[in-house]
Amino acid sequence: MSPVFPMLTVLSMFYYMCLRRRARTATRGEMNSRRALESNTRALPINVEIVQYAKEVLDFSSHYGSENSMSYTMWNLAGIPNVYPSSGDFTQTAVFRTYGTWWDHCPSARLPFQRTPPTFCSQDYVELAFEEPVYPTAVHILETYHPGAVVRILACSANPYSQNPPAEVRWEILWSEAPAKVNGPQARQFTPCIKQINFPTNLIRLEVNSSLLDYYTELDAVVLHGVKERPVLSLKTSMIDMNDIDEDEDDEKYGCGMDTLNKQFSVVTLREWPTNGYFDKLPYELIQLILSHLTVPDLCRLAQTCKLLYQHCCDPLQYIHLSLQPYWARINDASLEYLQSRCTLIQWLNLSWTGNRGAISVSGFSRFLKVCGSELVRLELSCGHFLNETCLEVITELCPNLQELNLSSCDKIPPQAFNHIAKVGSLKRLILYRTKVEQTALLSILNFCSELQHLSLGSCVMIEDYDLIASMMGAKCKKLRSLDLWRCKNITENGIAELASGCQLLEELDLGWCPTLQSSTGCFTNLARKLPNLQKLFLTANRSVCDTDIEELAANCTHLRQLDILGKK
Repeated sequence: MSPVFPMLTVLSMFYYMCLRRRARTATRGEMNSRRALESNTRALPINVEIVQYAKEVLDFSSHYGSENSMSYTMWNLAGIPNVYPSSGDFTQTAVFRTYGTWWDHCPSARLPFQRTPPTFCSQDYVELAFEEPVYPTAVHILETYHPGAVVRILACSANPYSQNPPAEVRWEILWSEAPAKVNGPQARQFTPCIKQINFPTNLIRLEVNSSLLDYYTELDAVVLHGVKERPVLSLKTSMIDMNDIDEDEDDEKYGCGMDTLNKQFSVVTLREWPTNGYFDKLPYELIQLILSHLTVPDLCRLAQTCKLLYQHCCDPLQYIHLSLQPYWARINDASLEYLQSRCTLIQWLNLSWTGNRGAISVSGFSRFLKVCGSELVRLELSCGHFLNETCLEVITELCPNLQELNLSSCDKIPPQAFNHIAKVGSLKRLILYRTKVEQTALLSILNFCSELQHLSLGSCVMIEDYDLIASMMGAKCKKLRSLDLWRCKNITENGIAELASGCQLLEELDLGWCPTLQSSTGCFTNLARKLPNLQKLFLTANRSVCDTDIEELAANCTHLRQLDILGKK
């Protein structure tokens, strides 16, 4: 055969890839118009670029500040810059709760979910609304201290100010990159090269990873540049890079994989082959082990190849541990419906960040747990704003073996709903950071959940008497190993004394920004003497800490590895 034909085949494939890439950034009219493809003229400057700062902060996963203040909170991202171009630690900036890797090495650290796509490394997020929907041409992030945390920028098709919610909410990644170390803590304007999208947006989401930072990152403002009409570029001026094509393939693999989940898992017509090759010779367990290294979208694709691999990919043993957080933008009721038959043995489930803006309904969530909740041991629901009282009631009724429940930043759950958690007496870990749990419900939980080992009550502003809560912990929660009381406003030396006397297995205690604790009462000395197993102790911003307290900690807490007395001068 002539060598010309393989070359023609290669050229044809390249031409197809070029057209395929162009189709992603072209409107229907452009694709149907031969003139649009063949024109050698540049786009006419008919659009005036609009520059706007964020109008409002809609949602976020965590922040360093208080719920009743503006200092170090995400709300500082709205409006014009307060600090930039100055560098340094300023209370007028937005700061997330964590930095570095030490959170992964403390007693309260949770085991990671396997099968997380390598492209997903986000730890926190913030969503910002702008006044005018535009086609983005640039996003400027003004970072004023220890920059480099932003790893992903996304745009949403939904207009948060529209009276008519769209039938479908789309999220597109404008820019994404792995965490990278930035030299120096100085302020900078971060302007990554963003992808062109085919819809206007006034809702931008930043996702961050602070694991490489030496201190908290501080953000001052976000500037969105864009035009009202979609820009049109000619083929001649649109340079196509093979590396760009590869990146788009990765976007399809990890970003759009859950879009095909509903279709791919519902495939019933599969090609039949006379044999399955060497797979017929492999033990069932070995094939299962091989497939356990695939991500969920990859399992979807593999399930379409043949009946043997379909059987393996749909085996409930492949879904003992399942994290859908990396695909939060595309998880909906239909996704859960198609996963039901494969999750009958599921023990760990991560639905954090999913279901917002109507993607998951209460009925859809309830149907899923009715089929898949009986074996659940760990349930992650951080920032699940679809959750309400009915959802918590369903969880407590359908998940009798539940040991870990994460409701961090689920701030839409009404206060009275938390009473249902008291029915789950097997709980060992409960995270209620930034929730509206109130005192009566919490006392009931502590009374009936005596197996608790890890409890997070950081920034729970509706609790009126933390001394009473601490007293109940000391009396009922003898197995407590970690306790987060970050920014609790009214605990005193009396509550600390009850806690230290009753919870002597404590290895981690966060009392950061608790202004009512004073060293002169002997509360910190008492802690040091009664809690010898302490490995982590936060006394952040408590200016009363003295040398005697440090000496007592050094003498009695020989396992102490993390001590935060930031703010003590």
